[in-house]
Amino acid sequence: MKLFRLIFIALILFMISFPVHSSAEEASLKELDTIADEALQMTKSGRFDEAKQLLQYFSDKFSEVNARERSFSMDELRILTVAHEGALQSLANTTESAEQRIDSVITFRLVMDTISSQHQPLWTEMEKPIMSAFQQMQSAANEGDAEEYHSTLNQFLTKYSIIQPSIKLDIPVEKVQELDSRITFIDRYRSESGSGTETINELNTLETDLEDLFDGLTEDEADPSLWWMITTTGSIIILTLSYVGWRKYKGESEQSRSERQKD
Repeated sequence: MKLFRLIFIALILFMISFPVHSSAEEASLKELDTIADEALQMTKSGRFDEAKQLLQYFSDKFSEVNARERSFSMDELRILTVAHEGALQSLANTTESAEQRIDSVITFRLVMDTISSQHQPLWTEMEKPIMSAFQQMQSAANEGDAEEYHSTLNQFLTKYSIIQPSIKLDIPVEKVQELDSRITFIDRYRSESGSGTETINELNTLETDLEDLFDGLTEDEADPSLWWMITTTGSIIILTLSYVGWRKYKGESEQSRSERQKD
């Protein structure tokens, strides 16, 4: 039974150590996420200097977490760094409007949430304003209203740019590239006032792509690490039970053989 005891001990140690590691990492990410959210609230309140100080504090805490846990991928580091620097520069730029500053910090906030969230990310809550802006643009294109088309196109591009860094972390790269290419085409040929057949077709396809983008993230997905833990734990349990069953069968066989020899 020595092997059985070793397997059982290994199972217990695994189940104890895994949640400890996960909870420590989750606590660090939650702290960073909280700082990012507080910076956004400060920005929305017009307290730009305080928001900037919070973002600087975030940078220090982020460096500590990354050095201690190394829990960020290269894409996460790159995209979060760009969003963070963009937010800081926007807060420091007194020529930008309050709305522009808020949008910059929202972009950063959504990226941090995308990295820290285990289920549905906050950027999916941008579906309504983005689709509303798109539908206004599409309507102007169908009506041939050039001035309204340009205005609503700019509004759509502004709102989409807020979530673009986040979706790069959540959506397969080929889908993001396809979506970005379609949006770039529409922006590049805006001089057609949206009334051209090709532009109308592109808008119709873009509408489907945007709907697919948000529909694909509306259902919570289980944390991959949780599935890994469940699979590994299940394998150990099955191995343990199989060993116990084999030992029991072997013991009964030996006992039966011994009894036959006595007869």
